[in-house]
Amino acid sequence: MDARFTEEQQQIRRTLRDVVTARCTPDDVRAATRTPDGHDLTLWGALGKELGLPGLALPEQAHGVGATVTELALAQEELGRALAPTPLLATSGLVAPLVASLGTDEQRADLLPRIADGSLTAALAVPGTGLATALGLVADNAGDWSGGGRAGGVQATRGEHGWRLYGQAEQVLDGHSAGLLLVAAHTGGFARSRTLLFLVRADAAGLARTRQTALDETRPQARIELRDVEAELLGTEDAEVAPTLDATGDGAATLIAAEAVGAADRALERTVAYVKEREQFGRPVGSFQAVKHRLADVYVQVQAARSAAYYAAWAAGAGTERAGGLALAQALEALRTSAAEAVQLHGGIGFTWEHEAHLYVKRATGDELLFGPVHLLRARAAGAAGLFGSGAQVSV
Repeated sequence: MDARFTEEQQQIRRTLRDVVTARCTPDDVRAATRTPDGHDLTLWGALGKELGLPGLALPEQAHGVGATVTELALAQEELGRALAPTPLLATSGLVAPLVASLGTDEQRADLLPRIADGSLTAALAVPGTGLATALGLVADNAGDWSGGGRAGGVQATRGEHGWRLYGQAEQVLDGHSAGLLLVAAHTGGFARSRTLLFLVRADAAGLARTRQTALDETRPQARIELRDVEAELLGTEDAEVAPTLDATGDGAATLIAAEAVGAADRALERTVAYVKEREQFGRPVGSFQAVKHRLADVYVQVQAARSAAYYAAWAAGAGTERAGGLALAQALEALRTSAAEAVQLHGGIGFTWEHEAHLYVKRATGDELLFGPVHLLRARAAGAAGLFGSGAQVSV
């Protein structure tokens, strides 16, 4: 393994750092989250049309850049520093890999080029609140999260004129504004029970999308309701959906880990800068040994999380192992610690809800609710690695 980044990878980082610094101040981020789409359309257009960010990890035949998860993770890290709200994770981290893996030739030719240039955004809709389970991050992906014939899931039936979907999904990332929905639905009844993925157009009759109030406004979520909605099956009926979702989950976890590392690093930078300026007893707060020790501990934790995220990205690109879940656990813990110390060491102003430190607190909490919690991520990784023996149950 060569841990050094190439010049092209460093250029991705530098370019995005310049863009994010200029266009994603805390005020810009708050303003973007309050728009109907939940993100800055002008910024997304620049990331897509000008920089080709959504197509970084897509093959060149799909009009992508042909890079790997590593390049996309570096991009997510830079966006995470400013908590920039974009549909990149939902579109390129969740939907694009599934379309590339399971879609027919016609579906890939139609969808991937539009995803690559940013003209089409997409969202993965999973019934209930089971996104982390569906992606294989916190439990075995056995498919019961898709409804299994029970109320609360999404059911798919095939009629004379094609597939129809009925049900609802919660916590759909960027689901209110996405141009395409990829919906996981249960079909086959009890005789041939299975989960399949379906493509649903944003303007489909019977589809209702409602943006939900979320703790972290920079991570917009929606409730999707489907009432006899026309849908197109992704791929074929014998598609291996569960293992593909697991593989996609590992890649998505790697991206979220890199994003969390960027956020944790930026929160730490801002805290260090503040304690150098804030004075108490006639000297900067940062000169006190206790404060230095606290910040040093955060620094070590952030660097460890960064190493884990980079390794997971390299492993995903090389296809050697799946380390995304464990990297995500490390990164979420580092972000939680860094955000908490930012609030504490900013003193009275840090406890005001309007201060930018709370943007990082909300992101840390929101990501754990969506993709964690940390102890389940670690338990799942330990079980997958066989640390407790074959067939052993991990008590959480």
